[in-house]
Amino acid sequence: MAVRLGFGGHGGQRARLNKMDNPFRPLLQQLSRREFLKRSGASLVGLLSLPIMEKDLRLGKLLDPKGNVLPLGRITASKTDGYASPSFSADLKKSYWQDLVLNITGIALGGTDSGHNRVWYLIEDGCYVHSGDVQPVEIRLNSPKLDIPETGLLAEVSVPFTDAPRDYLRPERLRYRLYYGTTHWLSAAHQDDNGEVWYRIDDDKWKIKYYVRAAHMHIITADEVAPISAHLPMEAKRLEIHLPEQVVIAYENETPVFMARTATGARFREGDYTTPTGRYMTNRKRPSRHMAAGDGADANSYDLPGVPWVCYLLENGISFHGTFWHNNFGRPRSHGCVNLNIADARWVYRWTYPSPTLQTVTLIENAGTMVTVTDKSLGD
Repeated sequence: MAVRLGFGGHGGQRARLNKMDNPFRPLLQQLSRREFLKRSGASLVGLLSLPIMEKDLRLGKLLDPKGNVLPLGRITASKTDGYASPSFSADLKKSYWQDLVLNITGIALGGTDSGHNRVWYLIEDGCYVHSGDVQPVEIRLNSPKLDIPETGLLAEVSVPFTDAPRDYLRPERLRYRLYYGTTHWLSAAHQDDNGEVWYRIDDDKWKIKYYVRAAHMHIITADEVAPISAHLPMEAKRLEIHLPEQVVIAYENETPVFMARTATGARFREGDYTTPTGRYMTNRKRPSRHMAAGDGADANSYDLPGVPWVCYLLENGISFHGTFWHNNFGRPRSHGCVNLNIADARWVYRWTYPSPTLQTVTLIENAGTMVTVTDKSLGD
């Protein structure tokens, strides 16, 4: 569970949720590091409950304040089930398939049988679906832009998903399905015979091109990537990743100002991909990266265009980055990277040094924000 509780948005949705962008920050700033660790302890449930109970908030109240609406939810798993109540032991009511988009009408905490992630979403048809298999999304259409500069424009998908064909004149010939919150560099704009505008994406990993409907892409502005707490010197900021609790904590001097649940590297049948402990720095960044590995036949291979807000820690590619293929943070499951929800990954990207500009494609410097990856529990 991240400080934004998994509900990352932009545009209209972000405006509605702006006052909750980091609801824990006022509380965290009141606590010294010692007090924070003492009060959160080694219990992940305690860590998650701390700000909510302190402020007498409930999840539903926090995520659905008066006058706001909950987002839609896209099913991320190949199949997930809906239950009569927020529990895997409740009566099974129906199944949902990947990329089905549903209205989220409520949120609830399940019992201990929910595992490490106790958050459930109530869906429009009255079923409860575990949040780990649901990406909160929105539908926001955008006005096309025909004049794309030579340097390109950074944009993010603003609908649950959009299909990207090889040729905008042959939209049935698909290259990729691009998902909500993924980021891509737009290199040109074209109009088809019906007058619809398509943006061209020059893939940053493979030597291929594909096209995406302009209405489905939100062009990112300078304000949306502006540095956070830029007045602080580099040595005043640092990050801790606690592997036992699967949590990321940001400190300004010794004051915790941000925390997020993460999913770090795991052990798989074919090898150990555990995120290595040690001290690193965020001195290499990319706002968008096509990540791929394997031959496609391996169950653990992946091909993920537009992974957003990447802050590298190691030369082998281990990094912080946004994650759209699951929403199940709090347990190791990656190939070494530090998975965050997209809103939290953007926060880390903006808060850490060095500070990229809007037109940054790749930023490499000799220094950056220090990151400690530890296998010690909070409070040890």
